[in-house]
Parts: sequence; structure tokens; C-alpha cells
Amino acid sequence: MPSSYYKLDILDRSELRSKGSRAIRKKGFIPGILYYAGEENVNISIEKSVLFHAMQSGQRIFEIQQGGESQYTMIKQMQYHPVTDEIIHIDLMRVRRSEKITIAVPLMLIGEPVGVKEGGVLSQSLNQIDISCYPTDVPEQIELNIEDLELNSAKSVAELDLDLEDVEIVTDPSLNIVSITPPAAEEEVVEEELDDEEMDGDIDGDAEESLGDDKGEKPSNEDSEDKSGES
Repeated sequence: MPSSYYKLDILDRSELRSKGSRAIRKKGFIPGILYYAGEENVNISIEKSVLFHAMQSGQRIFEIQQGGESQYTMIKQMQYHPVTDEIIHIDLMRVRRSEKITIAVPLMLIGEPVGVKEGGVLSQSLNQIDISCYPTDVPEQIELNIEDLELNSAKSVAELDLDLEDVEIVTDPSLNIVSITPPAAEEEVVEEELDDEEMDGDIDGDAEESLGDDKGEKPSNEDSEDKSGES
């Protein structure tokens, strides 16, 4: 296995349950579990800063020291605090060189689409895909060239062309990755503005008619004077 894999320092822990986990977090560590199918789980802890740098490395497989020997692991699951969004628990799964794993890798879009140059709006609905491969073959990312993507067109997982040996895409091939749609139609906005203007005009016209009617019903000064004279 390549020596370039990020070395992740982990510690065995004896503090268990909620009380023990809280005590570990107060010390700046994150409680977790290291497991492998058919083997007993190992309770571990990782310093927060160590885990942060490991995640920032961009790698998906990490080298650890466990039981006096080098092993390899991947992050299988993380739990976050509902308010602070801090990581409060982590599950690591051991991997073996001779066994394939299913792992999520980032999806990178390459190139400027024709549709965007024509004024279209790009929308990416999938940022990573699941692949099956050996731990030594995990790519840093999967690339998708979208330069030929036109207006009102899209690309799905089925259109990914992986030129990687022993790497298989697990994600549903029918899922959409990226699409380009026309910008919001300006005509609709203009029509709405016209409708508003017409409504304002109708209201003003109705108001004038109403005022005119009121003037017609109100007696003039001359009529008042004539009536007073007759009396």
C-alpha cells in the first residue's frame, strides 16, 4: 500500500458511555470506534486537530497504528452536534488490500459548457459518487468534462467514463449530475409589470369616474342661491 497515505494517530480509550465520551471531548478528543466485520470493536479517540488535518488532506484511506502494526482504515460515519455542528463521534472501518471497498469520492466538473457561454444557468445536483475498488486504487476525485453541454441538456452518472482499472461506479446511473437551463424569461417579468400598470390605470380611471359622479350629485353654489332666493 502506498506510503503516501495520511498517518492518523489514534488512541485506545477506556472511558465509555455518555459520561466517558463527554470527559474525552472536554480534553479536546473525539470518541470513536474502530471495527471490521467478524472482529471485536475497538474503542478509540482522536485528537480534534489531528482529525481535522486528516480530513483536509483530501485522502480517503488513512494509515493507523493498532496492536503494534500498521493498519489501514476509512471514515465510515461521523456524528455531529445538532447545535454547534462539531464532530462528536466517529466510526472508522478497517480495510484490507485484498478486499474491495465501497467509498464516496468527490465529483469534479471540468471545462466551461457551451450552454453557459450562451447565457444558460448551470446546476450541479450531485457532488460525489460511490465507487467500488481496492483501497490502493481509491482516486482523489472523479472528473466529468462538461464543455459540450448545451442549453436544456444534462449529464447523468451513466455518462461518466472511468478509465480506471478495478474501479466500478456503484451510484445509480440514472441520477442526474449536472444540467443547464435557460435564464428566467424576461418576457414574463415584462408581462407582470404591464399587468401591474394596467391595474393601476384601471384604479385611477375608476377613481376619476367616482369623483366625477360625486361632483354631479353635489349641488352647485348657483343652485343653492336659487333655492334660497325662492324661499
